[in-house]
Amino acid sequence: MTVYSVPLREMRFVLHDVFRAADTLTALPGFSDSTADLMDAVLDECAKLCEGVLLPINQSGDQEGCSFKDGKVTLPKGFTEAYKQYAEGGWCGLTAEPEFGGQGLPETLDYLVNEMIGSANLSLGLYPSLTQGTILALTALGTAEQKSAYLPKMVSGAWQGCMCLTEPHAGSDLGLLRTKAVPNADGSYSITGTKIFISAGEHDMTENHVHLVLARLPDAPEGSRGISMFIVPKYLVNADGSLGARNAFSAGSIEHKMGMKASVTCVMNYDGAKGWLLGQAHKGLAGMFVMMNKERLFVGSQGISVAETAYQSAATYAKDRIQGRAATGPANPDKPADAIIVHPDIRARLLFSRSIVEAVRALSVWTHINVDISHKHPDAARRQHADDLVGLMTPIVKACGTGYGSEVANTCLQVFGGHGYIREHGMEQLVRDVRITEIYEGTNTIQALDLVGRKLGIEGGRLFKAWISEVESSLKRLEGRNDMGEFTGPLKDAVARLQALTMWLTEEGKKDPNGRGAAANDYLRFFGLTVFAWMWVLMIEAALAKTDDAAFTATKLAVGRYYMQRVLPQIASLDAVVRAGSTSIMALAEGAF
Repeated sequence: MTVYSVPLREMRFVLHDVFRAADTLTALPGFSDSTADLMDAVLDECAKLCEGVLLPINQSGDQEGCSFKDGKVTLPKGFTEAYKQYAEGGWCGLTAEPEFGGQGLPETLDYLVNEMIGSANLSLGLYPSLTQGTILALTALGTAEQKSAYLPKMVSGAWQGCMCLTEPHAGSDLGLLRTKAVPNADGSYSITGTKIFISAGEHDMTENHVHLVLARLPDAPEGSRGISMFIVPKYLVNADGSLGARNAFSAGSIEHKMGMKASVTCVMNYDGAKGWLLGQAHKGLAGMFVMMNKERLFVGSQGISVAETAYQSAATYAKDRIQGRAATGPANPDKPADAIIVHPDIRARLLFSRSIVEAVRALSVWTHINVDISHKHPDAARRQHADDLVGLMTPIVKACGTGYGSEVANTCLQVFGGHGYIREHGMEQLVRDVRITEIYEGTNTIQALDLVGRKLGIEGGRLFKAWISEVESSLKRLEGRNDMGEFTGPLKDAVARLQALTMWLTEEGKKDPNGRGAAANDYLRFFGLTVFAWMWVLMIEAALAKTDDAAFTATKLAVGRYYMQRVLPQIASLDAVVRAGSTSIMALAEGAF
């Protein structure tokens, strides 16, 4: 079984020491009560839930999986009871408006809560996260009547929310979808079509489901500009809030997946199901991105959730498993062999994993602080600046959080050797579970194309320049600090190299139609490694200020040095790969593949 203890100390270090989040958040309207003490108390309570309730059923949930019979889905043993405790604790409505029963807490805190839930039980954590995204869309786009009818039950966790986009013939290209919405005389619509890959589309854990379905009206224009979004409940809601008749849709089957087997993924058939327009007609795709952007940041947290559990499990195993001797001589002469943590390869794997986990966590917290600023700050210019930073970082958090999350899980499985490949230790489950995070909510290549094809080009690079100004501010503040030079020097070089590569890519994209597509993934990874270096500079600065804990500071310095010396230099090869262009990719004739 995997090992996981909530890294509260690391979370608090990033939240309080690196970013002083409470100072920023309590100054925002509506967050005056979000003090450091309150956030710590929330993290403490969530840690108890994760370690005591969610983690113990993670492996058994994977082994049992979900079952499907006569259109009904049954979740693994213990999941309904665990979800009930989750809902009763108010976790479903952590960031929801108090008007509808939510706690109105910051997205920054919600990120850390989601990270620890994903580390303990990735499958179970997906159900409420989908509801939270649905709550966000309804809050932003719903009428007063729609909010009143649906939000209180979803905020309480009594009803499940989910989004229904993909169709058998239309994956990432939603402009091809065919699901129809025909107006009814009473103002509702009849929804007909089939959706696939619908997470939490059907199960027995909640009393109702609220689907947000993308469909086309009869007068819809072609392509993505003709998509509308509809609220389609499993059970119709009566005027008094009680549940009425069963709606005309059902699960046709469930998918048999590689991982996350306790998270049900359904094929949903809508047979003239009654639905109601959410937001404006033909503006459904833009409306869906209200929740999609939150979900993409959430999926980034899923990647790092698994990476944290993988790292902790591998580190524990490496200190216990004995095999061979240290190159410098026996570390434990009284034993027949030394613990494998004495070997450079094992140490490199663990340090790589830890350096990535801590950097992504810091980036995610910083990004979510900016999410809160973009929603709440009284100054419009400050909101826009924060929104620009979030927009630029969303593809990086999603793609790097999940891409490196998968890499870390594989790296840590290797620490176990053959034992990692068998089910007993739980490492192979982590590798299987995390793999989907690189695919859903927009594949990582879609994130990379969004970065190079859209985000970099907005208003002459406004978003990129906003981030550069943040980094330059950090470097200027630390200028002349001899104790920081080994960290700020590599960051400064990486940023200069990134700026040069960005300019090259912008110009090359005008000449070569395939240039940006060929470069996108490698460019995003280059960008991500540079952002991580910035996070490490900020963490080292904060660690050096912690004069009360020399051991903690020494550990941060050691992990930060490893990152700067052994991970960040990868940007040199990525630079060369990006500049190689598309010629070698596109040259081979199609028939030769």
